[in-house]
Amino acid sequence: MKKNLFLFIAICIATISANAQKQTYLEMLANQPKWVDSVFNKLNRRERIAQMFFVRAHTNLGQKYTDSVGLVIKKEQLGGVIFFQGGPARQAAATNAYQKVSRVPLIVANDGEWGLGMRLDSTISFPYQMTLGAIQNKELLYKMGLEVAKDFKRMGMQMNLAPDADINNNAKNPVINYRSFGENKYNVAVKTGAYMKGMQDGGLLTTLKHFPGHGDTDVDSHYDLPQLTFNATRLDTLEMYPFKELIKQGASGIMIAHMNIPSLDNTPNLPSTLSKPIVTGILKEKLGFKGLIISDAMDMKGVVKYFKDGEADLLGIIAGNDILELSENSDRAIKLVRKAVRQDRIDMKTIDESVKKILTAKYWAGLGKRDTIVTQGIVAGVNRNASNALVQELANASVTLLKGKDYIKNMIPIRRTAIISIGVPSVTRFQKEISKGFYNSVYYVLDKDASATQISNIAREIGAFDQVIVGIHDARSRPGNNIPLNAGVKNFIKDLSTKNAVFALFANPYNLAGLPGLENSKGLVIGYQKEDYMQISAAAVINNRLVPTGKLPVSIAPNYKFGDGL
Repeated sequence: MKKNLFLFIAICIATISANAQKQTYLEMLANQPKWVDSVFNKLNRRERIAQMFFVRAHTNLGQKYTDSVGLVIKKEQLGGVIFFQGGPARQAAATNAYQKVSRVPLIVANDGEWGLGMRLDSTISFPYQMTLGAIQNKELLYKMGLEVAKDFKRMGMQMNLAPDADINNNAKNPVINYRSFGENKYNVAVKTGAYMKGMQDGGLLTTLKHFPGHGDTDVDSHYDLPQLTFNATRLDTLEMYPFKELIKQGASGIMIAHMNIPSLDNTPNLPSTLSKPIVTGILKEKLGFKGLIISDAMDMKGVVKYFKDGEADLLGIIAGNDILELSENSDRAIKLVRKAVRQDRIDMKTIDESVKKILTAKYWAGLGKRDTIVTQGIVAGVNRNASNALVQELANASVTLLKGKDYIKNMIPIRRTAIISIGVPSVTRFQKEISKGFYNSVYYVLDKDASATQISNIAREIGAFDQVIVGIHDARSRPGNNIPLNAGVKNFIKDLSTKNAVFALFANPYNLAGLPGLENSKGLVIGYQKEDYMQISAAAVINNRLVPTGKLPVSIAPNYKFGDGL
Protein backbone atom coordinates (compact mmCIF):
# COMPACT_ATOMS: atom_id res chain seq x y z
CA MET A 1 0.00 0.00 0.00
CA LYS A 2 2.79 2.42 1.01
CA LYS A 3 4.69 1.54 -2.16
CA ASN A 4 1.66 2.42 -4.29
CA LEU A 5 1.16 5.67 -2.37
CA PHE A 6 4.77 6.70 -2.92
CA LEU A 7 4.42 5.85 -6.62
CA PHE A 8 1.26 7.96 -6.85
CA ILE A 9 2.98 10.91 -5.14
CA ALA A 10 5.99 10.58 -7.45
CA ILE A 11 3.72 10.63 -10.51
CA CYS A 12 1.93 13.74 -9.19
CA ILE A 13 5.22 15.53 -8.57
CA ALA A 14 6.46 14.62 -12.05
CA THR A 15 3.21 15.87 -13.58
CA ILE A 16 3.39 19.16 -11.66
CA SER A 17 7.02 19.56 -12.74
CA ALA A 18 6.15 18.88 -16.39
CA ASN A 19 3.32 21.39 -16.28
CA ALA A 20 5.65 23.96 -14.73
CA GLN A 21 8.05 23.47 -17.61
CA LYS A 22 5.23 24.03 -20.09
CA GLN A 23 4.57 27.47 -18.61
CA THR A 24 5.32 30.15 -21.19
CA TYR A 25 7.71 33.01 -20.56
CA LEU A 26 4.82 35.49 -20.48
CA GLU A 27 2.94 33.33 -17.98
CA MET A 28 6.03 33.22 -15.80
CA LEU A 29 6.36 37.02 -16.05
CA ALA A 30 2.91 37.37 -14.51
CA ASN A 31 4.01 35.25 -11.54
CA GLN A 32 7.75 35.70 -11.22
CA PRO A 33 9.65 32.89 -9.46
CA LYS A 34 11.42 33.51 -6.15
CA TRP A 35 14.78 33.07 -7.89
CA VAL A 36 14.25 36.39 -9.68
CA ASP A 37 13.90 38.40 -6.46
CA SER A 38 16.72 36.50 -4.76
CA VAL A 39 19.12 37.46 -7.58
CA PHE A 40 17.71 40.96 -8.09
CA ASN A 41 18.09 41.87 -4.42
CA LYS A 42 21.81 41.05 -4.53
CA LEU A 43 22.48 43.48 -7.38
CA ASN A 44 23.45 47.07 -6.81
CA ARG A 45 22.26 49.85 -9.11
CA ARG A 46 25.17 49.56 -11.53
CA GLU A 47 24.85 45.78 -11.74
CA ARG A 48 21.14 46.06 -12.49
CA ILE A 49 21.75 48.45 -15.37
CA ALA A 50 24.52 46.16 -16.68
CA GLN A 51 21.99 43.34 -17.05
CA MET A 52 20.41 45.34 -19.90
CA PHE A 53 23.54 45.17 -22.10
CA PHE A 54 24.56 42.26 -24.35
CA VAL A 55 28.08 42.15 -25.79
CA ARG A 56 29.29 40.86 -29.19
CA ALA A 57 31.43 37.71 -29.41
CA HIS A 58 33.10 35.76 -32.24
CA THR A 59 35.14 32.57 -32.16
CA ASN A 60 36.71 32.94 -35.61
CA LEU A 61 38.94 35.89 -34.67
CA GLY A 62 41.48 34.07 -32.53
CA GLN A 63 41.86 33.29 -28.84
CA LYS A 64 43.08 36.79 -28.01
CA TYR A 65 39.79 38.28 -29.19
CA THR A 66 37.76 35.59 -27.40
CA ASP A 67 39.63 36.27 -24.17
CA SER A 68 39.15 40.04 -24.51
CA VAL A 69 35.36 39.56 -24.57
CA GLY A 70 35.67 37.43 -21.44
CA LEU A 71 37.50 40.26 -19.69
CA VAL A 72 34.68 42.70 -20.57
CA ILE A 73 32.07 40.26 -19.24
CA LYS A 74 34.05 39.69 -16.03
CA LYS A 75 34.64 43.41 -15.43
CA GLU A 76 31.20 44.75 -16.37
CA GLN A 77 29.00 41.76 -15.40
CA LEU A 78 26.72 42.24 -18.39
CA GLY A 79 23.40 40.50 -18.92
CA GLY A 80 24.21 38.53 -22.04
CA VAL A 81 26.44 37.72 -24.98
CA ILE A 82 25.57 37.46 -28.67
CA PHE A 83 27.74 35.15 -30.75
CA PHE A 84 28.46 35.78 -34.40
CA GLN A 85 30.81 33.85 -36.73
CA GLY A 86 32.73 30.88 -35.41
CA GLY A 87 32.52 27.14 -34.87
CA PRO A 88 30.46 25.00 -32.49
CA ALA A 89 33.29 23.55 -30.39
CA ARG A 90 35.03 26.92 -30.04
CA GLN A 91 31.78 28.67 -29.16
CA ALA A 92 30.86 26.04 -26.55
CA ALA A 93 34.28 26.45 -24.91
CA ALA A 94 33.96 30.24 -24.93
CA THR A 95 30.43 30.04 -23.49
CA ASN A 96 31.66 27.88 -20.61
CA ALA A 97 34.44 30.39 -19.92
CA TYR A 98 32.07 33.38 -20.07
CA GLN A 99 29.47 31.77 -17.80
CA LYS A 100 32.18 30.91 -15.30
CA VAL A 101 33.12 34.58 -14.77
CA SER A 102 29.49 35.81 -14.62
CA ARG A 103 27.97 36.10 -11.16
CA VAL A 104 24.51 36.10 -12.77
CA PRO A 105 24.25 33.55 -15.62
CA LEU A 106 24.42 35.14 -19.07
CA ILE A 107 21.71 34.85 -21.70
CA VAL A 108 23.62 33.46 -24.68
CA ALA A 109 22.12 34.48 -28.00
CA ASN A 110 22.66 34.18 -31.74
CA ASP A 111 20.67 35.44 -34.71
CA GLY A 112 19.99 32.12 -36.36
CA GLU A 113 17.20 33.03 -38.78
CA TRP A 114 17.94 29.86 -40.73
CA GLY A 115 19.46 28.00 -37.80
CA LEU A 116 23.00 27.70 -36.48
CA GLY A 117 24.39 27.72 -40.02
CA MET A 118 23.71 31.45 -40.29
CA ARG A 119 26.73 32.03 -38.03
CA LEU A 120 28.56 28.77 -37.30
CA ASP A 121 30.59 26.53 -39.56
CA SER A 122 30.07 22.74 -39.41
CA THR A 123 26.36 23.19 -38.63
CA ILE A 124 23.05 22.89 -40.48
CA SER A 125 21.41 25.74 -42.38
CA PHE A 126 17.68 25.43 -42.91
CA PRO A 127 16.15 27.16 -45.96
CA TYR A 128 15.81 30.94 -45.99
CA GLN A 129 12.50 32.45 -44.95
CA MET A 130 11.65 33.50 -48.53
CA THR A 131 11.88 29.82 -49.49
CA LEU A 132 9.78 28.81 -46.50
CA GLY A 133 7.19 31.42 -47.46
CA ALA A 134 6.31 29.22 -50.45
CA ILE A 135 5.40 26.25 -48.24
CA GLN A 136 1.70 25.60 -47.69
CA ASN A 137 2.04 23.32 -44.65
CA LYS A 138 2.86 25.47 -41.61
CA GLU A 139 3.43 22.35 -39.46
CA LEU A 140 6.75 21.86 -41.26
CA LEU A 141 7.86 25.29 -40.02
CA TYR A 142 6.81 24.38 -36.49
CA LYS A 143 8.98 21.24 -36.75
CA MET A 144 11.85 23.40 -37.96
CA GLY A 145 11.42 25.63 -34.90
CA LEU A 146 11.69 22.60 -32.62
CA GLU A 147 14.87 21.44 -34.39
CA VAL A 148 16.46 24.89 -34.17
CA ALA A 149 15.63 24.99 -30.44
CA LYS A 150 17.40 21.63 -29.94
CA ASP A 151 20.48 22.98 -31.71
CA PHE A 152 20.56 26.17 -29.65
CA LYS A 153 20.11 24.34 -26.37
CA ARG A 154 22.87 21.86 -27.27
CA MET A 155 25.10 24.88 -27.82
CA GLY A 156 24.19 26.36 -24.43
CA MET A 157 22.17 29.19 -25.99
CA GLN A 158 18.85 30.45 -24.66
CA MET A 159 17.76 33.09 -27.20
CA ASN A 160 17.40 33.25 -30.97
CA LEU A 161 17.24 36.76 -32.42
CA ALA A 162 14.69 35.47 -34.93
CA PRO A 163 12.33 35.00 -36.72
CA ASP A 164 12.03 37.90 -39.15
CA ALA A 165 8.43 39.17 -39.15
CA ASP A 166 9.00 41.87 -41.78
CA ILE A 167 6.70 41.98 -44.81
CA ASN A 168 8.98 42.34 -47.83
CA ASN A 169 6.74 44.53 -49.99
CA ASN A 170 9.69 46.29 -51.65
CA ALA A 171 11.46 44.10 -54.20
CA LYS A 172 14.57 46.32 -54.00
CA ASN A 173 14.94 45.93 -50.23
CA PRO A 174 18.70 45.44 -49.69
CA VAL A 175 18.61 44.21 -46.08
CA ILE A 176 15.44 42.09 -45.58
CA ASN A 177 14.46 40.58 -48.94
CA TYR A 178 15.07 36.78 -48.80
CA ARG A 179 15.04 36.97 -44.97
CA SER A 180 11.28 37.62 -45.09
CA PHE A 181 8.49 35.06 -45.58
CA GLY A 182 7.20 37.30 -48.39
CA GLU A 183 4.96 40.21 -49.28
CA ASN A 184 1.58 39.06 -47.96
CA LYS A 185 0.87 40.07 -44.36
CA TYR A 186 -1.32 37.05 -43.64
CA ASN A 187 1.21 34.57 -45.05
CA VAL A 188 4.02 36.28 -43.13
CA ALA A 189 2.06 36.19 -39.85
CA VAL A 190 1.14 32.50 -40.21
CA LYS A 191 4.65 31.33 -41.18
CA THR A 192 6.42 33.51 -38.61
CA GLY A 193 4.02 32.28 -35.94
CA ALA A 194 4.62 28.61 -36.72
CA TYR A 195 8.42 29.00 -36.63
CA MET A 196 8.25 31.12 -33.46
CA LYS A 197 5.95 28.68 -31.68
CA GLY A 198 8.20 25.73 -32.53
CA MET A 199 11.21 27.45 -31.02
CA GLN A 200 9.34 28.63 -27.92
CA ASP A 201 7.78 25.20 -27.35
CA GLY A 202 11.32 23.87 -27.61
CA GLY A 203 12.36 26.10 -24.69
CA LEU A 204 13.98 28.92 -26.65
CA LEU A 205 13.42 32.66 -26.22
CA THR A 206 12.55 34.22 -29.59
CA THR A 207 12.76 37.74 -30.99
CA LEU A 208 10.41 38.95 -33.72
CA LYS A 209 12.10 41.59 -35.85
CA HIS A 210 12.24 44.44 -36.91
CA PHE A 211 9.34 46.36 -35.32
CA PRO A 212 7.40 48.22 -36.63
CA GLY A 213 8.43 46.65 -39.97
CA HIS A 214 11.57 46.92 -42.12
CA GLY A 215 10.15 45.39 -45.29
CA ASP A 216 9.47 48.48 -47.39
CA THR A 217 12.85 50.21 -47.27
CA ASP A 218 15.57 50.64 -49.86
CA VAL A 219 18.25 51.63 -47.33
CA ASP A 220 20.24 49.17 -45.21
CA SER A 221 20.17 50.38 -41.59
CA HIS A 222 23.61 48.85 -41.04
CA TYR A 223 25.00 51.72 -43.11
CA ASP A 224 22.49 54.58 -42.86
CA LEU A 225 19.16 55.59 -41.34
CA PRO A 226 16.18 54.51 -43.48
CA GLN A 227 13.06 56.66 -43.41
CA LEU A 228 9.51 55.31 -43.58
CA THR A 229 7.22 58.02 -44.96
CA PHE A 230 3.95 56.07 -44.70
CA ASN A 231 1.07 57.31 -42.59
CA ALA A 232 0.18 55.75 -39.24
CA THR A 233 -2.86 53.90 -40.64
CA ARG A 234 -0.80 52.15 -43.32
CA LEU A 235 1.86 51.16 -40.76
CA ASP A 236 -0.76 49.90 -38.31
CA THR A 237 -2.69 47.82 -40.84
CA LEU A 238 0.21 46.47 -42.89
CA GLU A 239 3.74 46.64 -41.42
CA MET A 240 2.64 46.03 -37.82
CA TYR A 241 0.10 43.32 -38.65
CA PRO A 242 2.35 40.26 -38.06
CA PHE A 243 3.66 41.73 -34.82
CA LYS A 244 0.15 42.43 -33.52
CA GLU A 245 -1.01 38.91 -34.38
CA LEU A 246 2.02 37.24 -32.79
CA ILE A 247 1.80 39.34 -29.64
CA LYS A 248 -1.63 37.70 -29.23
CA GLN A 249 0.05 34.30 -29.71
CA GLY A 250 2.57 34.84 -26.92
CA ALA A 251 5.72 36.18 -28.57
CA SER A 252 8.48 36.25 -25.97
CA GLY A 253 10.53 39.06 -27.53
CA ILE A 254 10.46 41.80 -30.16
CA MET A 255 13.40 43.65 -31.71
CA ILE A 256 13.08 47.34 -32.62
CA ALA A 257 14.34 48.55 -36.02
CA HIS A 258 16.56 51.56 -36.63
CA MET A 259 14.23 53.61 -38.85
CA ASN A 260 13.07 57.22 -38.86
CA ILE A 261 9.25 57.26 -38.98
CA PRO A 262 7.87 60.83 -38.94
CA SER A 263 4.22 59.74 -38.80
CA LEU A 264 4.88 57.98 -35.47
CA ASP A 265 7.52 60.35 -34.04
CA ASN A 266 8.41 63.58 -35.85
CA THR A 267 11.68 64.16 -33.99
CA PRO A 268 14.26 64.83 -36.76
CA ASN A 269 16.62 61.93 -37.52
CA LEU A 270 15.40 59.93 -34.52
CA PRO A 271 15.60 56.15 -35.07
CA SER A 272 12.56 54.16 -33.91
CA THR A 273 14.86 52.35 -31.45
CA LEU A 274 15.28 55.59 -29.53
CA SER A 275 11.66 56.73 -29.74
CA LYS A 276 9.61 56.56 -26.55
CA PRO A 277 6.35 57.17 -28.49
CA ILE A 278 7.12 54.08 -30.62
CA VAL A 279 8.73 51.69 -28.11
CA THR A 280 6.65 52.54 -25.05
CA GLY A 281 3.66 54.37 -26.53
CA ILE A 282 2.84 51.96 -29.36
CA LEU A 283 4.48 48.61 -28.59
CA LYS A 284 4.02 48.48 -24.82
CA GLU A 285 0.93 50.59 -24.21
CA LYS A 286 -1.17 50.48 -27.41
CA LEU A 287 -0.33 46.90 -28.45
CA GLY A 288 0.05 45.66 -24.87
CA PHE A 289 3.30 43.79 -25.41
CA LYS A 290 4.62 42.42 -22.11
CA GLY A 291 7.68 40.48 -23.31
CA LEU A 292 11.31 41.46 -23.82
CA ILE A 293 11.99 44.48 -26.01
CA ILE A 294 15.41 44.29 -27.64
CA SER A 295 17.15 46.96 -29.70
CA ASP A 296 18.70 46.18 -33.04
CA ALA A 297 22.49 46.35 -32.88
CA MET A 298 23.54 49.62 -31.27
CA ASP A 299 26.74 49.84 -33.31
CA MET A 300 24.86 50.18 -36.62
CA LYS A 301 25.17 53.46 -38.55
CA GLY A 302 21.38 53.77 -38.62
CA VAL A 303 21.36 54.49 -34.88
CA VAL A 304 24.73 56.14 -34.10
CA LYS A 305 24.92 58.43 -37.14
CA TYR A 306 23.04 61.22 -35.36
CA PHE A 307 23.44 60.13 -31.72
CA LYS A 308 27.07 59.71 -30.82
CA ASP A 309 29.22 59.13 -27.75
CA GLY A 310 26.77 56.85 -25.98
CA GLU A 311 23.72 59.13 -26.34
CA ALA A 312 22.03 56.44 -28.48
CA ASP A 313 22.39 53.88 -25.68
CA LEU A 314 20.90 56.23 -23.11
CA LEU A 315 17.97 57.21 -25.35
CA GLY A 316 17.36 53.51 -26.08
CA ILE A 317 16.89 52.82 -22.37
CA ILE A 318 14.70 55.93 -21.90
CA ALA A 319 12.58 54.85 -24.91
CA GLY A 320 11.70 51.57 -23.17
CA ASN A 321 14.04 48.91 -24.54
CA ASP A 322 14.79 46.15 -22.01
CA ILE A 323 17.97 44.94 -23.74
CA LEU A 324 20.51 46.90 -25.77
CA GLU A 325 22.63 44.68 -27.96
CA LEU A 326 26.16 45.48 -29.10
CA SER A 327 26.73 48.90 -27.60
CA GLU A 328 29.84 50.60 -28.97
CA ASN A 329 30.97 50.98 -25.33
CA SER A 330 28.80 49.37 -22.66
CA ASP A 331 30.90 50.71 -19.77
CA ARG A 332 30.36 54.27 -20.98
CA ALA A 333 26.67 53.58 -21.58
CA ILE A 334 26.12 52.22 -18.06
CA LYS A 335 27.72 55.35 -16.60
CA LEU A 336 25.47 57.57 -18.73
CA VAL A 337 22.37 55.68 -17.59
CA ARG A 338 23.40 55.99 -13.92
CA LYS A 339 23.89 59.72 -14.40
CA ALA A 340 20.48 60.00 -16.09
CA VAL A 341 18.86 58.25 -13.12
CA ARG A 342 20.47 60.76 -10.74
CA GLN A 343 19.20 63.61 -12.95
CA ASP A 344 15.66 62.12 -13.03
CA ARG A 345 15.78 61.67 -16.82
CA ILE A 346 14.75 58.07 -16.18
CA ASP A 347 13.08 56.40 -13.22
CA MET A 348 15.07 53.56 -11.63
CA LYS A 349 11.75 51.70 -11.24
CA THR A 350 11.55 51.43 -15.04
CA ILE A 351 15.03 49.92 -15.17
CA ASP A 352 14.18 47.54 -12.33
CA GLU A 353 11.14 46.31 -14.29
CA SER A 354 13.36 45.56 -17.29
CA VAL A 355 15.92 43.77 -15.14
CA LYS A 356 13.24 41.54 -13.60
CA LYS A 357 11.97 40.71 -17.10
CA ILE A 358 15.52 39.72 -18.07
CA LEU A 359 16.03 37.64 -14.92
CA THR A 360 12.67 35.92 -15.45
CA ALA A 361 13.75 35.09 -19.01
CA LYS A 362 16.94 33.58 -17.64
CA TYR A 363 15.03 31.42 -15.19
CA TRP A 364 12.47 30.35 -17.82
CA ALA A 365 15.30 29.32 -20.17
CA GLY A 366 16.89 27.13 -17.49
CA LEU A 367 19.60 29.43 -16.18
CA GLY A 368 18.37 29.18 -12.60
CA LYS A 369 20.52 26.06 -12.46
CA ARG A 370 24.09 26.48 -13.62
CA ASP A 371 25.31 23.98 -16.16
CA THR A 372 28.40 23.37 -18.27
CA ILE A 373 28.17 22.56 -21.97
CA VAL A 374 29.56 19.13 -22.79
CA THR A 375 31.92 19.89 -25.68
CA GLN A 376 32.57 16.26 -26.57
CA GLY A 377 30.50 15.22 -29.57
CA ILE A 378 29.06 18.68 -30.03
CA VAL A 379 29.45 18.78 -33.83
CA ALA A 380 27.56 15.51 -34.19
CA GLY A 381 25.01 16.80 -31.68
CA VAL A 382 24.03 19.70 -33.95
CA ASN A 383 24.16 17.67 -37.17
CA ARG A 384 21.34 15.24 -36.56
CA ASN A 385 19.90 13.02 -39.29
CA ALA A 386 16.41 14.25 -38.39
CA SER A 387 17.44 17.84 -39.15
CA ASN A 388 18.93 16.95 -42.53
CA ALA A 389 15.80 14.99 -43.43
CA LEU A 390 13.63 17.97 -42.46
CA VAL A 391 15.72 20.30 -44.63
CA GLN A 392 14.94 18.13 -47.66
CA GLU A 393 11.29 17.91 -46.66
CA LEU A 394 11.11 21.71 -46.46
CA ALA A 395 12.77 22.03 -49.87
CA ASN A 396 10.34 19.54 -51.40
CA ALA A 397 7.39 21.48 -49.98
CA SER A 398 8.68 24.85 -51.23
CA VAL A 399 9.62 24.12 -54.85
CA THR A 400 7.20 25.99 -57.11
CA LEU A 401 6.08 25.17 -60.66
CA LEU A 402 5.05 28.30 -62.58
CA LYS A 403 4.79 26.86 -66.12
CA GLY A 404 4.69 23.61 -68.02
CA LYS A 405 2.82 21.10 -65.88
CA ASP A 406 1.59 19.10 -68.88
CA TYR A 407 4.74 19.62 -70.94
CA ILE A 408 6.96 18.25 -68.16
CA LYS A 409 4.61 15.33 -67.59
CA ASN A 410 4.96 14.36 -71.27
CA MET A 411 8.75 14.60 -71.55
CA ILE A 412 10.27 11.30 -72.68
CA PRO A 413 13.12 9.79 -70.62
CA ILE A 414 14.79 7.95 -73.52
CA ARG A 415 15.01 10.94 -75.88
CA ARG A 416 18.30 12.80 -76.37
CA THR A 417 18.34 15.45 -73.64
CA ALA A 418 20.77 18.32 -73.07
CA ILE A 419 21.08 19.25 -69.38
CA ILE A 420 22.64 22.69 -68.98
CA SER A 421 23.70 24.47 -65.80
CA ILE A 422 24.22 28.22 -66.19
CA GLY A 423 26.05 30.48 -63.75
CA VAL A 424 28.42 27.89 -62.31
CA PRO A 425 31.91 26.63 -63.29
CA SER A 426 31.27 22.87 -63.05
CA VAL A 427 28.63 20.12 -63.24
CA THR A 428 25.91 20.51 -60.61
CA ARG A 429 23.85 18.27 -58.39
CA PHE A 430 20.81 19.32 -60.45
CA GLN A 431 22.31 17.84 -63.60
CA LYS A 432 23.25 14.59 -61.88
CA GLU A 433 19.75 14.24 -60.41
CA ILE A 434 18.01 15.04 -63.72
CA SER A 435 20.08 12.43 -65.54
CA LYS A 436 18.59 9.72 -63.29
CA GLY A 437 15.30 10.30 -65.11
CA PHE A 438 16.66 11.08 -68.57
CA TYR A 439 18.97 8.25 -69.53
CA ASN A 440 20.14 9.57 -72.91
CA SER A 441 21.52 12.89 -71.68
CA VAL A 442 24.62 15.08 -71.96
CA TYR A 443 25.83 17.76 -69.52
CA TYR A 444 26.77 21.31 -70.51
CA VAL A 445 28.08 24.02 -68.18
CA LEU A 446 28.14 27.74 -68.86
CA ASP A 447 29.80 30.06 -66.34
CA LYS A 448 28.29 33.45 -65.41
CA ASP A 449 30.98 35.28 -67.42
CA ALA A 450 31.02 32.91 -70.41
CA SER A 451 32.47 34.28 -73.66
CA ALA A 452 30.53 34.65 -76.91
CA THR A 453 32.49 31.71 -78.33
CA GLN A 454 31.61 29.42 -75.41
CA ILE A 455 27.94 30.37 -75.70
CA SER A 456 27.79 29.83 -79.48
CA ASN A 457 29.52 26.43 -79.18
CA ILE A 458 26.87 25.17 -76.75
CA ALA A 459 24.05 26.75 -78.76
CA ARG A 460 25.24 24.93 -81.88
CA GLU A 461 25.63 21.55 -80.15
CA ILE A 462 22.27 21.48 -78.36
CA GLY A 463 20.49 21.98 -81.68
CA ALA A 464 20.84 18.21 -82.18
CA PHE A 465 18.92 17.37 -78.98
CA ASP A 466 15.21 16.60 -78.68
CA GLN A 467 14.83 18.05 -75.16
CA VAL A 468 16.65 20.77 -73.22
CA ILE A 469 16.60 21.18 -69.42
CA VAL A 470 18.31 24.25 -67.97
CA GLY A 471 19.32 25.13 -64.41
CA ILE A 472 20.05 28.82 -63.73
CA HIS A 473 22.22 29.07 -60.63
CA ASP A 474 23.10 32.06 -58.42
CA ALA A 475 26.45 30.96 -56.99
CA ARG A 476 26.71 33.85 -54.48
CA SER A 477 26.66 33.03 -50.77
CA ARG A 478 23.30 34.81 -50.31
CA PRO A 479 20.39 34.82 -52.81
CA GLY A 480 20.12 38.54 -53.53
CA ASN A 481 18.73 40.44 -56.49
CA ASN A 482 20.69 41.16 -59.69
CA ILE A 483 21.97 37.66 -60.39
CA PRO A 484 25.52 38.10 -61.78
CA LEU A 485 25.18 36.81 -65.35
CA ASN A 486 26.75 38.75 -68.21
CA ALA A 487 24.65 40.12 -71.08
CA GLY A 488 25.63 37.30 -73.44
CA VAL A 489 24.52 34.63 -70.98
CA LYS A 490 21.20 36.43 -70.37
CA ASN A 491 20.59 36.63 -74.13
CA PHE A 492 21.33 32.90 -74.42
CA ILE A 493 18.70 32.21 -71.74
CA LYS A 494 16.22 34.38 -73.65
CA ASP A 495 16.93 32.50 -76.90
CA LEU A 496 16.57 29.12 -75.17
CA SER A 497 13.19 30.14 -73.74
CA THR A 498 11.76 30.33 -77.29
CA LYS A 499 12.73 26.70 -77.90
CA ASN A 500 11.58 23.47 -76.21
CA ALA A 501 13.42 24.17 -72.97
CA VAL A 502 12.42 23.65 -69.34
CA PHE A 503 14.07 25.92 -66.77
CA ALA A 504 14.75 25.69 -63.04
CA LEU A 505 15.80 28.89 -61.26
CA PHE A 506 18.04 28.42 -58.21
CA ALA A 507 18.00 32.04 -57.11
CA ASN A 508 15.92 34.67 -55.38
CA PRO A 509 12.58 34.76 -57.26
CA TYR A 510 12.90 38.55 -57.71
CA ASN A 511 15.52 37.71 -60.35
CA LEU A 512 12.72 36.64 -62.70
CA ALA A 513 12.24 40.35 -63.43
CA GLY A 514 15.80 40.54 -64.81
CA LEU A 515 15.53 37.40 -66.96
CA PRO A 516 12.99 38.29 -69.67
CA GLY A 517 11.81 35.45 -71.84
CA LEU A 518 11.38 32.82 -69.14
CA GLU A 519 7.65 33.57 -69.10
CA ASN A 520 7.54 32.09 -72.63
CA SER A 521 9.42 28.90 -71.80
CA LYS A 522 7.93 25.41 -71.98
CA GLY A 523 8.43 24.92 -68.25
CA LEU A 524 9.59 26.98 -65.27
CA VAL A 525 10.42 25.68 -61.80
CA ILE A 526 11.47 27.99 -58.94
CA GLY A 527 14.04 26.59 -56.50
CA TYR A 528 14.62 29.88 -54.56
CA GLN A 529 18.27 29.23 -53.60
CA LYS A 530 21.41 27.46 -54.80
CA GLU A 531 21.80 24.65 -52.27
CA ASP A 532 21.88 20.99 -53.30
CA TYR A 533 18.65 20.18 -51.48
CA MET A 534 16.77 22.69 -53.69
CA GLN A 535 18.41 21.19 -56.79
CA ILE A 536 17.29 17.73 -55.69
CA SER A 537 13.70 18.95 -55.24
CA ALA A 538 13.52 20.76 -58.58
CA ALA A 539 14.99 17.75 -60.40
CA ALA A 540 12.39 15.51 -58.76
CA VAL A 541 9.62 17.74 -60.16
CA ILE A 542 11.05 17.62 -63.68
CA ASN A 543 11.58 13.86 -63.36
CA ASN A 544 7.92 13.52 -62.32
CA ARG A 545 8.84 12.05 -58.95
CA LEU A 546 7.57 14.99 -56.87
CA VAL A 547 4.27 16.86 -57.14
CA PRO A 548 5.12 20.53 -56.50
CA THR A 549 2.97 22.32 -53.91
CA GLY A 550 4.88 25.60 -53.39
CA LYS A 551 3.33 28.99 -54.16
CA LEU A 552 5.19 32.23 -54.90
CA PRO A 553 5.56 34.25 -51.67
CA VAL A 554 6.13 37.49 -53.62
CA SER A 555 4.98 39.13 -56.84
CA ILE A 556 7.46 39.76 -59.65
CA ALA A 557 6.36 42.34 -62.20
CA PRO A 558 5.06 42.05 -64.81
CA ASN A 559 4.34 38.34 -65.17
CA TYR A 560 4.01 36.71 -61.75
CA LYS A 561 1.94 37.39 -58.68
CA PHE A 562 1.84 36.25 -55.06
CA GLY A 563 0.32 32.78 -54.76
CA ASP A 564 1.18 31.61 -58.29
CA GLY A 565 2.05 27.93 -58.56
CA LEU A 566 0.58 25.02 -60.52
